Amino acid sequence: MILLATVMLCCGAVAGALTLLEPVLGPAPEKPAAKRVDITAQTVRVVGAPFEPNVNPRAR
Repeated sequence: MILLATVMLCCGAVAGALTLLEPVLGPAPEKPAAKRVDITAQTVRVVGAPFEPNVNPRAR
């Protein structure tokens, strides 16, 4: 219980300090938008046996 209370007080102190420093730090600058990638231009290589659904569960 003492350890839990200690951790809770430390986390509360860190959260309070960051709340007080928020006006100084200010909001984070916005990142530029990521470039769009045309996924239809990419080729996909399948390794292994092709997938065949099991339509008859008795026959394996």
